[in-house]
Amino acid sequence: MSGAELVAAVGRGDEQAVRRLLEAGTDPDTRTAEGLPVLCRAIAAYEADVAEALVEAGADQDRELPDGTTPLVRAVDGGSPTTVTAVLGREPRLRLPESVRAALLARARRWYEEGAEAVLRQRTDAPGPVNSTTVMDDAYHRVAELRLGGQTVRGGQGAILTDLEWAFRVLTPVDELVARAVAQGDPDHVDWSAAQWVLYQRRSKETWSAVAAHHTAPSATARRFTLDVLWLHLMNPWLSWRHTYEKETADLLVEWAARGEPDTAVLTELLRVLGETEHAGIPTVGLQYTRHPHPRVRAMTPDLLVLWGDGPAVLANRDARRALLELAGDEDPDVRARTGGALGAVLDGADTGMVDAVVTLLRDPTRETRAAVAEAVAARPVRAPAVADALYALLGTEDFRTRLNASYALLRRDDPRTEKAVARLGTAPPGHEDDHRVSAIRHWQGERDRSSGVPGEPPAS
Repeated sequence: MSGAELVAAVGRGDEQAVRRLLEAGTDPDTRTAEGLPVLCRAIAAYEADVAEALVEAGADQDRELPDGTTPLVRAVDGGSPTTVTAVLGREPRLRLPESVRAALLARARRWYEEGAEAVLRQRTDAPGPVNSTTVMDDAYHRVAELRLGGQTVRGGQGAILTDLEWAFRVLTPVDELVARAVAQGDPDHVDWSAAQWVLYQRRSKETWSAVAAHHTAPSATARRFTLDVLWLHLMNPWLSWRHTYEKETADLLVEWAARGEPDTAVLTELLRVLGETEHAGIPTVGLQYTRHPHPRVRAMTPDLLVLWGDGPAVLANRDARRALLELAGDEDPDVRARTGGALGAVLDGADTGMVDAVVTLLRDPTRETRAAVAEAVAARPVRAPAVADALYALLGTEDFRTRLNASYALLRRDDPRTEKAVARLGTAPPGHEDDHRVSAIRHWQGERDRSSGVPGEPPAS
């Protein structure tokens, strides 16, 4: 295959075309008209997926270039941690001599300590302001992109340094990694995510304890970062076959919430994490915050009052029932929506107080609240005539998701109005092709038509 085709595909960032050409035998070290490997073009354009494809196909990321650098060095200088990871390749600690590893770490540390803007000015010696924009370095994390004197760099040097240290098994002090993570003050910044992931991967008890100690740090940002690291121990214990700290983490978070967290944003996130956690003390924490002055905090409490587990959800206790009924009348629509979701999940048709609360929420003046409650009620087909009537009344709403949940809920209850409900559902908009509710309605229609001997049309999907 033609090397020119590979150069063109790399130039336009066409990963699929690049992979096809490489699989067909095109040399991954093909050079551009400037005499540089195509890997350098991918690096300069921050096309990390293309760079990864080239490296996987055998492109030499350590080849010395005419200016004395290597593609890997250029990636480090570019300031994109995603690109560096793509170019670094597998087992870099075994591939690279110690002197090269030390030089890469020193280079990354210089960029980080002096700052991308300062180093960029030194390199270009260009006057005037630096043009800075925020870009996504990968699908989830952002970074500043700086332009000056015809050169572009990204400001992810903290993440690059963190990633290289871990790749080379340099165990940076926990306090230093925490400081590096919170320096930007942004949980979506690449420096934050890199330190979070590395601290999670370091599985020693000493590291876990050192991270956990920061949950009482004076800085709310540091406490939030600590929570993000601890959250990984709850959500991803399966990522490591040894040294998981799920129980210790859950105990710590419950104690932290019970003691109190002064920052509203951190407290909200703390309660959200607890809502995804199993611990006997969580309902008590939920009751503690149901009357918190900030609605974002109150909105996190309904899920804490329900025991979800592997089977049907149930109320944690009688106090939880009382609290949920009170929250159902909260002045904030988001609090009501989340409360309705919890109530719908534990609805008992014999409990008239809960039925009345759910019916009221299904008639809530806020569309989002009605939609959330309808979705929860659809998942638990408890027979309660007043609830079924309220669901049927929702079929007149303009919101398709609400109509879908109402129709599906009536179907699951074998309500005699199901046929009318399905007829009023209308055509499903794009994005519902694999929706289990649409599939259930289509199956129901097929069964009905077969039993009646009348050919029917399946609902659109």
